Amino acid sequence: MRKCAAPGSLSRRGLLGALTALTAVPVVSVPRSPSAAAAEPFAGLGEETVAAFRRAWDAYRRLAWGRDELRPLSGRGADFFAPGHTFGLTIVEALDTLYLMELDEELDSAVRWVKNELALDQDVFVQVFEAIIRLVGGLLSGHLATRDPALLDLARDLADRLMPAFLLSPTGAPYRYVNLATGAVSGRHNHLAEIGSCITEFGELSRLTGDRTYYDVAKKALRAVCERRSRLDLLGTTLDVETGVWTGTTATLDPPADSFFEYLWHGWKLYGDEELRTWYTTLTAGIFRHLADRSTGRLWFRQAEMRTGRATGQVQSELTAFYAGLLARSGRAAEGESYHDSWTDVLGAFRLPPDLLDYRSLRAWNPSYPLRPEYVDACLSLWLVTGKELYRERAREMFDRQERYCKVAGGYTVVREVTASPMKLGDLTPAYWFSENAKYYFLLFAEARRFDYGSGYLTTEGNVLRGLRAPAPAPGGGGPVGK
Repeated sequence: MRKCAAPGSLSRRGLLGALTALTAVPVVSVPRSPSAAAAEPFAGLGEETVAAFRRAWDAYRRLAWGRDELRPLSGRGADFFAPGHTFGLTIVEALDTLYLMELDEELDSAVRWVKNELALDQDVFVQVFEAIIRLVGGLLSGHLATRDPALLDLARDLADRLMPAFLLSPTGAPYRYVNLATGAVSGRHNHLAEIGSCITEFGELSRLTGDRTYYDVAKKALRAVCERRSRLDLLGTTLDVETGVWTGTTATLDPPADSFFEYLWHGWKLYGDEELRTWYTTLTAGIFRHLADRSTGRLWFRQAEMRTGRATGQVQSELTAFYAGLLARSGRAAEGESYHDSWTDVLGAFRLPPDLLDYRSLRAWNPSYPLRPEYVDACLSLWLVTGKELYRERAREMFDRQERYCKVAGGYTVVREVTASPMKLGDLTPAYWFSENAKYYFLLFAEARRFDYGSGYLTTEGNVLRGLRAPAPAPGGGGPVGK
């Protein structure tokens, strides 16, 4: 892969004033709250989700503090982006979860680590997509929770270090990797989700700093893809960011395409960009014309050749379960509910959803369960939109299965083989578990006093960029708790 040297370190861009184009519009149309639901059968589950989070968090603090991720069985830490380079990923991912759960002492400790120990000037290539949705997004939501300007400064510093991936690209679609110290880039063949999953994080950075450059490069990356759709309104999976030629021509909702579609819709909902909505509705129509498969009596989405529409596969990833919630939020609630029913059928066949399966035979292609959050993410979205307690009941069942099959002395771990009896465990608590799984359960089962259920927005990584409420005053009028 070609590597290009960046022209020196990027300077701070001047403030450009208020972004008149970035006008927020409501995200959730039907606000719900656990307080409106009957006490049973969810009584006490809010406290149980906090207890589950604390078990994993305490194990991380004891065994892997400052490392990216915890290996709970071996009792050690692990690096995510590159061996020997840590970014405290679990800490950054957990910031807004700690805030929502009102674990203010733990939040203060986490913020201190980020401000004093997080080193961004590392001579290492990082995956741009992961750095944006996990580190930039985590720092932004942490800033919005705590109002600590240092976290916003770090988010901007990191975004500036990632910017060569966008600015050095002839098409505007970013390179896949960038060196945080030198600005060198690599990875000219980039995947759809990795190209297009940044407009909410970069858009929020533009909103908070007044510098619309971040929004503009994210929008240009989306345009680079959408203007290269086929005549069938389908996209491929992999693009040469230097030539603009598709090098992967399979149309799919599964990785590596998944969150691209999510970010088109949420970019529109957050910033009122009509072009993003047009692209989303156009591509969604193409998906339902050419990828939707109801041959099993359930709604699934096949793989197809992007130019001809010819079916090429019938494999679905659990990562794609998020699409049920996206459909509901974008006005296709009936189809979202139908797709969620399909994944619920999977849970009838397996104790935990396998990472990949043949949806016609319900045979596991990859029997691992990497503590994926997408099914429960969709439960949250569907409950918010429809108000049906069915989706909290489904989430409760998944929570119970997590407790039964993934709980270990050091918190929770991934499963290597869900089809084995007993299941074969792996040795990892992914950092996203602290940002996603725990947060989704909490928002579903607790009356989250620090979250606005009517206006809240969570990124694909579960980072809250809208809807965080100020903490309640301390007893006696002494100011906000924990601040």
